[in-house]
Amino acid sequence: MEVQETRVQTDRVLTIPNILSMARLAGVPLFLWLILRPEFGGPNSDGWALLVLMLSGISDYLDGKLARRWNQISGLGRLLDPAADRLYILSTLLGLTWREILPLWLTSVLLARELVLLVMVGILRRHGYPPPQVNFLGKAATFNLMYAFPLLLLSDGSGWLASLAAIFGWAFAGWGTTLYWWAGILYVVQVRRLVRADNHDRLSPPNGRP
Repeated sequence: MEVQETRVQTDRVLTIPNILSMARLAGVPLFLWLILRPEFGGPNSDGWALLVLMLSGISDYLDGKLARRWNQISGLGRLLDPAADRLYILSTLLGLTWREILPLWLTSVLLARELVLLVMVGILRRHGYPPPQVNFLGKAATFNLMYAFPLLLLSDGSGWLASLAAIFGWAFAGWGTTLYWWAGILYVVQVRRLVRADNHDRLSPPNGRP
């Protein structure tokens, strides 16, 4: 698998980067509640939902940057960061699809990629490997989608601002979906290579003896 510069440097749990990641995770149910309030007879809270998404994006940038700068990269942080990314994507997909802002086909395409990655993680665990680390392409895909979703939420209105948000929102959604699947395919290729190498090592006789 691709090796990042995320070598574990500390076993501490309560670091500033980890606290930021935990706060991002805590914001997931809040965001989902805010975005679905109009569907259950509540007031429109899209502005607050957008604020939560914006704060999530800022904390996503800060937790990785601070962890590297302060030498606080931890095993927990390496789990929390991609988990928060995926939960925000899943909750946003659920909320926007429920609100009929996102079409069901796009949601299905993105969820299918998550299913593929889940299968790959299962294969890696069976061979004794950890889950794949987020590479640059996967992070770029997430950034595009996290730009797309608030813009598409903002497009659920009227006026020139909503029209402009729809144009840029769908552009980011297209780029993000393409990169998301591209990163997923690279994961599949990497997993296949690891499994083949692992099977080859197991079948090879010791010391090269026939």
